[in-house]
Amino acid sequence: MMNRSIPIALFVLLILAILGQPFLDNWWFSAKQPRTITPRADLTEVERTTIKLFQTVSPSVVSVFARVNPQDLLKSQQQEAQQQEKDTPVQAGTGIIWDQAGHVVTNYHVLKGTDQFAVHLQSGESGPVRIVGTAPNYDLAVLQIEQPHGALQPIAIGSSADLQVGQAAFAIGNPYGLEQTLTSGIISALRRTMPTAEGHQITGGIQTDAPLNPGNSGGPLLDSAGRLIGVTSMIISGSGASAGVGIALPVDVVNRVVPELLRTGHVPTPGIGIAAASEAVAAQLGVEGVIVMRVMPGSPGAKAGLKPASPKGDIADVIIAANGQPVQDVADLTSVFEEAGVGKSVKLTVQNGSATRDVTVTLEDVSKNTLEDVSKKK
Repeated sequence: MMNRSIPIALFVLLILAILGQPFLDNWWFSAKQPRTITPRADLTEVERTTIKLFQTVSPSVVSVFARVNPQDLLKSQQQEAQQQEKDTPVQAGTGIIWDQAGHVVTNYHVLKGTDQFAVHLQSGESGPVRIVGTAPNYDLAVLQIEQPHGALQPIAIGSSADLQVGQAAFAIGNPYGLEQTLTSGIISALRRTMPTAEGHQITGGIQTDAPLNPGNSGGPLLDSAGRLIGVTSMIISGSGASAGVGIALPVDVVNRVVPELLRTGHVPTPGIGIAAASEAVAAQLGVEGVIVMRVMPGSPGAKAGLKPASPKGDIADVIIAANGQPVQDVADLTSVFEEAGVGKSVKLTVQNGSATRDVTVTLEDVSKNTLEDVSKKK
C-alpha cells in the first residue's frame, strides 16, 4: 500500500512551485543588463521623405510672440504660463521666413491688439522685430527681424492653383508654445471661404486634417515637396482645439499680398461698395448668385445703377456673372475682383426678376471705406 505521505509531499511541492513561480521568473529572467538592440529594417520611403521635409523646412519657420508692453518676450511659453497672474499674457503664433532680408510672414490676428513683438528662430536665436505692414482683410502681416546674426533660409514657394483633394499636407508650427512641431494629413477640401475678423471674406481657403492648434496660426502648410502652399490661419472646433478641420490661406493670395505689403505697407482691396446677403440667406431663397442688399453712396456699384433690396427685404438685383464667369456666391465675385485689381473694369451680369442686364464697374479700394464708415459721415 502506497505511503500517504508521498502524495501529500507532491501536493505541497506543487503548491510551492506555483507560489514561487513569480520569484523564480524574476530571478532567472530579469534583464539586469542593458537589453540587446533589435535591428530594424531601413526607414520607409514615406518616412525618409517626411524627415527630409522637416529638416529642410524647419529653419524657415519661427515662433512669434506678441503682447502689450512686455517685460521679456523671449521667455519660454512654459515660463510665461506661470506668470500670467503677474504679467500681460503673450499671444503666441508661428511665422515664415519670406526672404533673406529677414522678413517674416504671419497672421494679422497673432499681432492684433499688441505693440511689442519678438521671434525665436529654429537655430535658437531670439530677437525683436518690427511691423513692416499689415493686411487685416487677408489676415496677413509682415515683420522684419531687425538684426539677424546669421544667414536666413527663406521658405520655398509653391502654388495653390493646382492642388488636389487627397494629396499630402504638412504643417510646422508652435502649438501651445511647443516650437517646431510637425503634423501631417491630407488636403480635405479646396475653395473654402474664410471670414476674417475685419469682415472680409477670403476665397480659396485650403481645408486640411493635419492637426492644428492655438499657436499654429501663421505657420506653413506644405506639400510633399516641402513647398509653401498655404498659411495656417484658423481651426473649426467646438472646443478650440484640433478637430481635424483646419483652414489655410492659399499661397497664391499670400504671394500677391506680401510683396504689396513690402512695397507700400498696405494692400488695396478691390470692390464695388456693396453689401451682399449671406450664402445661407441666398440658399434659403433658392437664389444662385450674389444678392445686393445695400449699395454704398458714391461707390462704383451706385454709379453703375445697382439696386439694393428694399427695406422690407424684397430682392432687387442679383449678380450672376462677372467678366463672363458664373457667380454663385461672394467667393466667386471676390475672386474675379482680386484677379482684376483696383482701377480695373469688370463687366457684371445682373438679374432683376426675369430681366437681365450687363453693367460695367471700375473697382476701387474698399479696404478703408465701409458702409458703416459712410453712415457715420452722414
